[in-house]
Amino acid sequence: MPVETDAELREILECDTIAVVGCSGTAGKAAHDVPNLMRERGYEIIPVNPYADEIFGVEPYDSLGEVEEEIDMVDVFRPSEEVSGIVDEVLEREDVDVVWTQLGIRDREAGERVEDSGRQYVEDRCLKVEYQRLM
Repeated sequence: MPVETDAELREILECDTIAVVGCSGTAGKAAHDVPNLMRERGYEIIPVNPYADEIFGVEPYDSLGEVEEEIDMVDVFRPSEEVSGIVDEVLEREDVDVVWTQLGIRDREAGERVEDSGRQYVEDRCLKVEYQRLM
């Protein structure tokens, strides 16, 4: 079962480092504004976007596999059909505790694989909305 309770969500939101797959350098887009708010709240945001040159003053990684820093959470801003491949990359890492898919992004089978690996899966929820509601 994906994470559902407020207590579980609060615990997840106590993480430090969030890799944002599909992070955008364009202000006004949710894939920019949501991670930017989290950055302003003190989270370390690691942008992952092979098509951008710079996001938040840093060069984004092309893929999760290239991220050298420790990651607590992977936040997904990509279409539902790409979630399975992103989860494949997560499962190759030992540091990721949570996969979070943004509003409208769903892949139940990929979520089950995340959970079967002992990690948490949050599906179809806005990180910014939940942060502002709970923290």
